[in-house]
Amino acid sequence: MMSRALALSLILFTSLLPGLAQATVLQRPISLDTGSGELFGSLLLPKSDTPVPVVLIISGSGPTDRDGNNPEGGRNDSLKRLAWVLARHNIASVRYDKRGVAASLAATPDERNLSVDAYVADAVAWSRKLAADPRLGPLILLGHSEGALIASLAAPQANAAAVISLAGSARPIDQVLRQQLSNRLPPPLMLRSNELLDSLKAGRVDPNVPAPLQVIFRPSVQPYLISLFRQDPAQAFAALKMPALIIQGSHDIQVSVDDARRLKAVKPDAVLVLIEGMNHVMRIVPSDIKRQVASYQDPNLPLAAELGTQVLRFIDSIAAR
Repeated sequence: MMSRALALSLILFTSLLPGLAQATVLQRPISLDTGSGELFGSLLLPKSDTPVPVVLIISGSGPTDRDGNNPEGGRNDSLKRLAWVLARHNIASVRYDKRGVAASLAATPDERNLSVDAYVADAVAWSRKLAADPRLGPLILLGHSEGALIASLAAPQANAAAVISLAGSARPIDQVLRQQLSNRLPPPLMLRSNELLDSLKAGRVDPNVPAPLQVIFRPSVQPYLISLFRQDPAQAFAALKMPALIIQGSHDIQVSVDDARRLKAVKPDAVLVLIEGMNHVMRIVPSDIKRQVASYQDPNLPLAAELGTQVLRFIDSIAAR
């Protein structure tokens, strides 16, 4: 565990960004009492005499923590590294462990009680906490993967100045799962997988899950999947009235470029950025599966440089307003 003295210390470092030689950043833990459990996160706050933009970073699906790491997929520190890219450019951020995950496990220890509505309510509550902080300026919601859906649903209630969809799907997630699994499962398991997806899409749990499918369809996660499959990411994104940025990598093996283009089609005023060679964990990686899987477990790989450039440019445009 990080000591309190270290967590509250001011960290001085030399920025890697041109035009900004040094930045002083307060790094400390932050928590939120939701009334139904306490959530824990990390605040990066650049020292400034005036309020700075703040990005609420919302992680992706499953037990993915505030840093973008997942015990089932490995440690890559993608969201942690992105937060520091922001900090070096005088942009604050809060990234947090979702309820039921990592330090926020006690907020909802039984995954049967998780829901999309609860995740959205938490994002809104974090947003209100940040809006009340006089050190912080315009709020941008940045969601990665499934977090992009949560950001889209939360943004209107959160009074967000902008939304960033990073590797976010345009299709209902059951459709994404069908496509992903069709390339990986033998025919008998694919048949059973489709039956489970049909049942969950119809709002019915199905406890008869073969062992190889337990990681995705275990009975305890099925109530959450039912709440997730009800959502239409494109519809939620189209309803946004504030500026939005869509970022998608061409080598993402989980979400496609077509998803990004569909999001752009439903919200034509959104900015669309396609990054050649970037994968789901924001690294430039060849498309072969071995290199892809390895990147999910390598925190030392640098983020795609174009990612930082485009996110910073967009946030600067929001702050300028």
